[in-house]
Amino acid sequence: MVNLLTRAIMMSTPLFLGALAEVYAERTGMMICAIEGIFLIGAWGGFVGVYLTGSLVIGLLVAILCGMAMAALYGVVTVYMKQQQVVTGTALNILAAGVCAFFQRVLFGVPTTPLQIQTLPKIAIPLLSKIPVLGPIFFQQNILTYLAYVLIPVAVFVLYKTSLGLTLRSTGENPEAVDVAGLNVNRIRFLTVLVAGAIGGLAGSFYTVGYLGMFTSGIIGGRGWIAFAICFLGNWSPKGVVFGTLAFGLADAVAIYIQAVSGHTIFPNELIIALPYILTIVLTIARSNLSVPAKLGVPYAKEN
Repeated sequence: MVNLLTRAIMMSTPLFLGALAEVYAERTGMMICAIEGIFLIGAWGGFVGVYLTGSLVIGLLVAILCGMAMAALYGVVTVYMKQQQVVTGTALNILAAGVCAFFQRVLFGVPTTPLQIQTLPKIAIPLLSKIPVLGPIFFQQNILTYLAYVLIPVAVFVLYKTSLGLTLRSTGENPEAVDVAGLNVNRIRFLTVLVAGAIGGLAGSFYTVGYLGMFTSGIIGGRGWIAFAICFLGNWSPKGVVFGTLAFGLADAVAIYIQAVSGHTIFPNELIIALPYILTIVLTIARSNLSVPAKLGVPYAKEN
């Protein structure tokens, strides 16, 4: 059980980072439907950065830059060119898959065995890691999981207790009032999308740099969309995102565990793999009250 819960916390890390980035972006009215592509290109960038340089730090930085590049393209098309956000995001998801597959082939050809990189080491926090049960679960994780711990209170404080958070929330609810206050609505939205892209790229790199140590075209496997759904299910709140990611992280961990002992279970392997996605559908249907930002997905054009 301890191993299962430890894995659940680990697997919830990228979902939390991606969902938190989505919360902040959607609070400004930007529905980043390109999150699956941002995850994928972040995973690829992290892998390539580590493989070519041998540095985990450079790998994470490359992942962040790749995520920002994809987010910048999305922001230009949707914020400044006023194009439909869902259609644009879907197109960029397809583009990201093609770009990663193409440059993976250009850089590495068709290797006979999967290319491997070193992964982020687990860091045991002194004293805290020795606490029975809780220590191994929460305090023997890698640096990205600890980053998620730090971001939980910071995200809540910034969004609800600072003028920046008020500006972000107002941009998604009443952009005209933000404009009247002398702030540039489109600039706020674009910069928020860039930051969300950076965090999304980092989240994607977890799967290559923090977990598997290899890259495949299907490595994300729809988890970007799960992070997108968690934003909705968490009601656009960092606190809601925490509970959502823990639930999905546990489902992911259970699915991996059952696959590992698949020889001793009557359940089909395909059903086990689909477990986190079935949970997504069930919780989406079950959720009734959603506090959707008033201008979510609506481009803003300043009146003359």
